[in-house]
Amino acid sequence: MTRIQKTSPPSSARLFDEGHTAPPAGVHTANIDGASRGNPGPAAYAVVVRGADGATIAEIAKCIGRKTNNIAEYYALVAALDYAATHSIRALRVRSDSELLVRQMQGRYRVKNADLKPLHERARKLARGLDYFVIEYVPREQNGDADELANLALDGGIGGVRADGPPQRANMGTREDAPAPMRIRARYRSGVFVPASAVELPEDAHVELEIRISKNS
Repeated sequence: MTRIQKTSPPSSARLFDEGHTAPPAGVHTANIDGASRGNPGPAAYAVVVRGADGATIAEIAKCIGRKTNNIAEYYALVAALDYAATHSIRALRVRSDSELLVRQMQGRYRVKNADLKPLHERARKLARGLDYFVIEYVPREQNGDADELANLALDGGIGGVRADGPPQRANMGTREDAPAPMRIRARYRSGVFVPASAVELPEDAHVELEIRISKNS
């Protein structure tokens, strides 16, 4: 079992911790999540941004190829911070169900993974550009919207950014890591579809079937 390296935080380490200062008025909230099937494997991230009144103002989701779950979590954080920077959001509270990411951003855990270090540095730089920023850990059940969004992105259901009004989920069409739609013939025998020719798909791939019964034998 791998132990997470903890360090005693320096006096400045709690800059991004909840409760380090009283929040100003007009704080936006971003729930973030990253998902990876295989770890590493096909990965995606999602961000749900809410205004100070609690209304959802943007949903962001994207597939990022073959990554680990921790990398996908950091991609989500950077995306949330990028959105804040480009939409004049000066006060942001980020909520994540990744304890590793949250504690690393708070300075409580060291960042030892070489792939995470540049993402961690970029996230901290973006966060320091805000007037107010905190990041807090929440249980997965309190992060359901972002979790669902990330998995929908992996399944090919949504992608990109939806903002300015009620969020909509767009059909991703052809995403970076998705193969082109294919058409195959199959026989139905004893409750199983048997393809007429070999089909090459990733292990544990999710597929959508549209059944048309042919009169041909």
